[in-house]
Amino acid sequence: MTRKFYITTSIFYVNSAPHIGSALEMVQADVLARYSRQKGEDVFFLTGTDEHGVKIVRKAEELNRKVEELVDENTASFRDSAKILNLSNDDFIRTTDKKRHWPGVHKIWQELDKKADIYKGEYKGLYCVGCEAYLRKIDLIDSKCPIHQKEPEILGEENYFFRLSKYIPEIENVIKKDKLIIIPEAKKNEMLGLIKQGVEDISISRPKEKLVWGVPVPGDDSQIVYVWLEALVNYISALGYGRDQDKFNQYWPADIHCLGKDILRFHALLWPAMLLSVGLPLPKKIFVHGYLTIEGQKMSKSLGNVIDPFELVKKYGVDPVRHFLLREFSSTEDGDFSIKRLEERYNSDLANGLGNLVSRVLTLSNKVEAKSEKFNKEFESKIKSTQERYKQAMEEIKFNEALESVWQLIGFCDEKIEKTKPWELIKNDQDKAKEIISQLLTVIKEVANLIEPFIPETSAKILEQVKKNKSTVLFPRL
Repeated sequence: MTRKFYITTSIFYVNSAPHIGSALEMVQADVLARYSRQKGEDVFFLTGTDEHGVKIVRKAEELNRKVEELVDENTASFRDSAKILNLSNDDFIRTTDKKRHWPGVHKIWQELDKKADIYKGEYKGLYCVGCEAYLRKIDLIDSKCPIHQKEPEILGEENYFFRLSKYIPEIENVIKKDKLIIIPEAKKNEMLGLIKQGVEDISISRPKEKLVWGVPVPGDDSQIVYVWLEALVNYISALGYGRDQDKFNQYWPADIHCLGKDILRFHALLWPAMLLSVGLPLPKKIFVHGYLTIEGQKMSKSLGNVIDPFELVKKYGVDPVRHFLLREFSSTEDGDFSIKRLEERYNSDLANGLGNLVSRVLTLSNKVEAKSEKFNKEFESKIKSTQERYKQAMEEIKFNEALESVWQLIGFCDEKIEKTKPWELIKNDQDKAKEIISQLLTVIKEVANLIEPFIPETSAKILEQVKKNKSTVLFPRL
């Protein structure tokens, strides 16, 4: 039986257009989806947009625009960015989709209610519009939200509450025992630390007079479902939860949720609690990537220091951008983005490294009519060690290390060429030249397969060039 693999990005907030931080998450998830397809797994890869909440309404008011227009425009940009970045996603979910998403939200609310896990109460607290979440005083730095650097608003209103605290002991247990794996380990420990501080029940609705833009609470039109409870449901509503159980039964639970560290607590605490309440299996793994910074500052729409992925791809091409995001930074740590480093990485890795090797080997193979063949012992040993390191890095979601192993293989081939000088052997030992060039040709095909999840267009071009035994420049030097 074919193993299924269900992977998601978080859904992206549409108060403004995509930036390079969302592009990072998209391509990371895409690598895992493509890698799993290579292994023959039945992959379902979901991305989409989070389109409700106070933040979006205020942004529309600030721009003097209709909320629907702003949402549709920015959602189209996220759809386009998925295409521009060459994502292999199988679906794109919108939380404003009344046919596909809302039935799942209504169903989960009703199921939570049946378990007596929803109750009404008065709430007064500190609300950060940027986070769309209540904060505690302990969360603040200098009285401000540490992420959005703004003072939260004091809200007091009658809301529905979810008995989150009821499920915290069980959630603590599944995180501790890695039944819900959180990568990296530091983030797992952070969530366990948060649990130790104490987790209270959570407000899961807003009065309609304060927030019209959202999903109405089933059976109470005076209240709107809290944006986070509703948004998390996208992972199951896209599979047909509340509408059509077949696809849901086929793919749930999620094998990996890919997301940023600022929204981990919703995915590691609230989401599992909701699933436990309604009796659904928990996701298997949460992968938390780092932030991209510019001059040490978090890249964020609210801070106005965003880099446009569309412009980057237009200037450098999709694969150089993908390669830089995946090779330059550790998968789970913050990285400082710079155009200078992107260009250096382009020239060193792609133009002088991969592109140059393919060109040299195909030029040589033309002269002796070499064909790819089985490896000799030296090449076989190098390929085997590369594959082992690559596989381990991929299983641990360490993209930069997987690519490092491939580029070491490229370096090995360059050294082999310099050492054996096949262009000289062609003149005086055709058989030896043919053997070496054939081995190099076989390595190039292996390299193309290894880089396919990362830079798929380049992989296809290399295999096509090997097939035709004719090279064209893959990466013109900048």
